[in-house]
Amino acid sequence: MLVGSIEAGGTKFVCAVGDEDYRIKDSVHFPTTTPEETLQKAIDYFKKFDIQALGIASFGPIEQRKNSPKYGYITSTPKPGWKDTNFIGKMKEAFDIPMFWTTDVNGSAYGEYIMSTLSNEMIDSLVYYTVGTGVGAGAIDKGNFVGGMGHPEMGHTFVKRHPDDLDFKGICPFHGDCLEGLVAGPTFDARLGIKGQDVPLTDHVWDIMAYYVAQAAIQATLILRPDKIVFGGGVVSEAFLVKVRAQFKELLNDYLNVPALDKYITMPVIKNNGSATLGDFALAIRELQE
Repeated sequence: MLVGSIEAGGTKFVCAVGDEDYRIKDSVHFPTTTPEETLQKAIDYFKKFDIQALGIASFGPIEQRKNSPKYGYITSTPKPGWKDTNFIGKMKEAFDIPMFWTTDVNGSAYGEYIMSTLSNEMIDSLVYYTVGTGVGAGAIDKGNFVGGMGHPEMGHTFVKRHPDDLDFKGICPFHGDCLEGLVAGPTFDARLGIKGQDVPLTDHVWDIMAYYVAQAAIQATLILRPDKIVFGGGVVSEAFLVKVRAQFKELLNDYLNVPALDKYITMPVIKNNGSATLGDFALAIRELQE
């Protein structure tokens, strides 16, 4: 059996074909341009294979309520040209197969959850944050996604400002200094005029970023009480998470019992940004079985 995965990012699409054991058999990636061009490239790719179901994890916001007339749409995205794109409708025109539709971070969260269960980690709940060009998060509880009216938008929560960062207005076009507006990758350029990969970890800006990311972990801890919080994305490294854990410990101030922080606040188990692809395979198989 073969199933497909689309990790639809604002910068690039990653399409892959895998089997029932979540092993990648083939994959391709290409830039995210216009909806017409990009979705057609995905369709042309999957037509080479006999896939039985498709998991799609997309940048958003998206409409995932099946009773909505806009189910399957990318909705109010700031990505030029992609607002109100009928993603699922376009794919259904080409393939009469079951499709699971969710956010890119939900796909990654599910991939990390499945891999943790496969490795006998025995967790029931997990929160996955990505900190890259933007910030988003997905949450899993007992195998199901958290969210009712829609998917969580934890990247746009508000955090307490660092005393050394009060003059920075933030870069979020909607909220200014929400979490994404303060820690997404482009904030390095906005603050310092250089790219994040060129900023040494000794620069104080990393301590400021860790302060905000630690608050995100505290929000997830206090609201959802997950077994594990995973941070992925281009901004995140193990050295950065050392700073995050230290800030988390100081800010939480032993208010709650949590697991050892090196086990509780972690990098993704799945390497090479493969969490969403594995998650999509698992969600496609789940949709097929249901």
